[in-house]
Amino acid sequence: METKEEDARNSVLSQLVESVKAISESSECRNAFKKICGNLVRRVKLLSPLFEELRDSDKQVVGEEEVKAFESLRLALVSTKLLLESVNQGSKLYQAFHRDEIVNKFHQMTEQLEAALKEIPYDKLPISDEAREQIELVHAQFKRAIERKESFDSQLEMDLDVVEKEKEPDPATLKRLSEKLHLKTICDLKKESLAFHELVIASGGDPGESFERMSSILKKLKDCVLSENPVDDTCKGDQTSIKHRSPVIPDDFRCPISLELMTDPVIVSTGQTYERSCIQKWLEAGHKTCPKTQQSLMHTALTPNYVLKSLIALWCENNGVELPKKQGNCKSKKNGSKFSDCDRAAIAALLEKLANGNPEELRSATGELRLLAKRNADNRVCIAEAGAIPLLVELLSSQDLRTQEHAVTALLNLSINDSNKGTIVNAGAIPDIVDVLRNGSMEARENAAATLFSLSVIDENKVAIGAAGAIPALINLLCEGTPRGKKDAATAIFNLSIYQGNKARAVKAGIVVPLMRLLKDAGSGMVDEALAILAILASHQEGKMAIGQAEPITILVEVIRTGSHRNRENAAAVLWSLCTSDQQQLKLAKELGAEEALKELSENGTDRAKRKAGSILEVLQRLEGNC
Repeated sequence: METKEEDARNSVLSQLVESVKAISESSECRNAFKKICGNLVRRVKLLSPLFEELRDSDKQVVGEEEVKAFESLRLALVSTKLLLESVNQGSKLYQAFHRDEIVNKFHQMTEQLEAALKEIPYDKLPISDEAREQIELVHAQFKRAIERKESFDSQLEMDLDVVEKEKEPDPATLKRLSEKLHLKTICDLKKESLAFHELVIASGGDPGESFERMSSILKKLKDCVLSENPVDDTCKGDQTSIKHRSPVIPDDFRCPISLELMTDPVIVSTGQTYERSCIQKWLEAGHKTCPKTQQSLMHTALTPNYVLKSLIALWCENNGVELPKKQGNCKSKKNGSKFSDCDRAAIAALLEKLANGNPEELRSATGELRLLAKRNADNRVCIAEAGAIPLLVELLSSQDLRTQEHAVTALLNLSINDSNKGTIVNAGAIPDIVDVLRNGSMEARENAAATLFSLSVIDENKVAIGAAGAIPALINLLCEGTPRGKKDAATAIFNLSIYQGNKARAVKAGIVVPLMRLLKDAGSGMVDEALAILAILASHQEGKMAIGQAEPITILVEVIRTGSHRNRENAAAVLWSLCTSDQQQLKLAKELGAEEALKELSENGTDRAKRKAGSILEVLQRLEGNC
C-alpha cells in the first residue's frame, strides 16, 4: 500500500511526464518566433527520458527535497506551455511589433527552467548513467541559452521597417516578410484580420498607435499575397469569357444572414462577419445574440473588416462581377460637403442611440464613434456634420466612467480636424473636459489632457482653457499619471504656457516643484519636457522667482555639461534668466564650474544655446571684474 509521500512523488512525476509530452507535441509555431519556440521545445523534449525512467523505477528513494524541486520544475513547465500557446495565437503582426517584450518573456522562461533544474539533486536520483548524462547536457544547454540571449530575426526587423515606411515596397521584401510572418495565403490574411478585431475588443476599442501601422503593413501584404495567389483560379484565364459566366461566390464572401455577396462586411464581438445592414437590422430587432453561433454578444459595436472587403473587391474585379452599390455610403454631396468614405446611415443610427439609448447602448455607440473618429479624416467630417459633437459633450458628464472615457476620446479624435476644434469649444466642452481631467478614470484623464492640448493649438482657446481651471488638474496628472499621462499633461501645460496669463496660473498652482523633481530623476523619461516648461516659465517674473527658490543651479549646470542639444539649450535659457537678475545665483553657477561648460556650449551648441551661453559668460566676466 502506497504512503502519502509515495502518492505525492508518483503524482508529480506523472505530471512532469505529461507536461513535457504536451510541450513536445505543441503545434509548430507559425509566426516570427518559430526559431525561438522550436529551440525551447527541443530543450524541454530532452527532459522526457529522465522523468519517464524515474516514474517507472521501482526504487523508492525520491525524498521530500527531490519532490519539492520537481514541483518547482512542474510549475515552470506549466508556464512554458502557456507561453508557447500565447505566442502561437493572436495577431502575428502585433507579436512582431512587440518582439522585444516577447523575446524577454522567453529569456525569463529559460531562466526559470534553468533555476528549477539546478535545484534537482541528481546524485540522489535512481537513474541510469545515460539519463544522468542527458540531463547534464540539457542543463548545460539552458545555461548557454541564458548567457547567449536569443535575438529577434534582424532581417525581419529591417523588412518590417522598410514595408512600413515605403509607400510601394519592393515585391521581394514583401514576399520575404509574408513568408517569415507566415501570412502567405488568403486564409492566413483572414485569420490575421480576425486577430486584429480581437485586439480592438480586448483594448476596449483603442488598441493604440501601432494598430494603424500594422493595418498599413497588412494591406501591403494582402496585395502581395493576392498578386501571387489569386482568390479564384478562373482569374488566370480570359477575363472576357469570365464576364459571360456566373462565378460561384465563395462562402466566406457571403453574409450568413442574407447569403448575398457582402459589400460592407463588419465583425461582431464573437468574431463572425456579417453585412453591416443585415446585422444592424438584427440588432435593432432586439436580438442580443450572434445569428450564426447563437452566442451572447458582449457588446453591439461593429468593427469594419477591411481586409475581407478588399479581398471581395479584388475577387469581383478578377471575375467580372460588379460589386453591388452600398446605400448611404456618403459618396454624394450633402449640405455642400463631399464625403468620400464614411457611412451616413451607420453614423445616424449611432447618434440615435446617443440621444435616446439606454446606458448600455450609450456606452456601445460612444465606443464605436470613438473608433470611427480615430480611423480616418472622412469619418471625422461625417460624424461632426451629423451633429455628434454636442451629444458627446453631454456624455462627458456621464456617471458611467467607460462612457465618459469613450466620449472624451471621441472628441480628442474629432479635434484632429481643425474645423471641428471650433465646434467642440462652441458646444461648451472645455469646462466638462476639465472636469473629466480632474475626476475621470486614468485613461479618461490622459485623453482629456490630450484633447486640451489639441484645442489649445488655437490661441484664443489657450485663454479659455486656462480660465476653466485646467492647469492645476494638469499638474496633478503630471505628478500621479502613467508615463503616457505625464507626457500628455506636460505637452498641454507647455502649449498653454505660451499665453502669459497661464504662466502665472501654472506658477501659482505650484508647478515648479514637480518639474524639478522630474528634472532630477533621469529615469522619469520626462527631463526633456520638464526643461522645456521651465525655460518658458523662466521668462515670467513670478516663474523666475519660483525656479530660483527651488535651488536649480546644480542640475542646470550638469545638464549643460552632459545633456542633449535641446536640453542644453533650455538649461542655458533658464540659467540665463536666473543669473542676469540674481548675483547670488551667478556666483553659485561659477562655483559649480559653469564657466567651462558654457564655453564649450558657446562653441558647439545650437544657435540659441550659443547666444545664451555667450550672454552668461559676459555676465560672469563682469562679476570677476567687480571682485
